[in-house]
Amino acid sequence: MNVVENDYVRKVDGGYRVGGTRVSLDSVVSVFKQGLSPESIVDCYSALTLEQVYGAIAFYLRNQKEVDAYIEELDRREELAVQESRRKNGDLIARIKERARNASHISS
Repeated sequence: MNVVENDYVRKVDGGYRVGGTRVSLDSVVSVFKQGLSPESIVDCYSALTLEQVYGAIAFYLRNQKEVDAYIEELDRREELAVQESRRKNGDLIARIKERARNASHISS
């Protein structure tokens, strides 16, 4: 993503964070897109100030195309990781599901 960082959004370990916090830009953008107000976003992420949220939203709006592409890439990587985990751990997942079914029958 070719965007200029600012006081409100910084690239850290390959990901974008809001201010000096560990809150990811994609987390803020996600709830913003869901219609949460900046004040509600602060309620969701107590590590953020209202100023940081407005700054992150302004950053997103200024770089919307690039940020959306970045988030799509994150989503794609997450889906690939889930698929790989299911492939590698299919037997374990099946055993856990079976135990959960058995436990629910016992408690009924």
